[in-house]
Amino acid sequence: MITLFFICLGSATLLPGGSEAYFLYQLHESPSLIYLSLFIASLGNTLGSFINYLLGKYLRDFAIQKTYFKKKSIEKATIFFEKYGFISLLLSWTPIFGDPITFVAGILRYSWWKFLLIVFVAKFVRYGVLMYLYTKVAPIVF
Repeated sequence: MITLFFICLGSATLLPGGSEAYFLYQLHESPSLIYLSLFIASLGNTLGSFINYLLGKYLRDFAIQKTYFKKKSIEKATIFFEKYGFISLLLSWTPIFGDPITFVAGILRYSWWKFLLIVFVAKFVRYGVLMYLYTKVAPIVF
């Protein structure tokens, strides 16, 4: 379970990698622990996204100082993200787009507790769907 946690954590950061294959392997190896695996994978993946959030939050001032971003642009984006951030964070589970969304949430200083709640739900649903497909559909196919 510790390996599952860290694989899921690492795959949610800006580093490349995926956790789905190992999650399915864990379900296969420990069928009596599928719900614990679901929780551990969701928790690890959420905390990995929170690392992205923290990087964005604490690198914001550096990025403004180096003129990578203009303060006015960040203010506009913050208003937009306050309005639509919930929807975009529900997509935090997606490959390629999900990790940058969580980084941007940090840059825009989105509420950390809303962030954690929304991202955990999104990650939990993603792994839940994988678990469902593995337990209900895979036995029929194979």
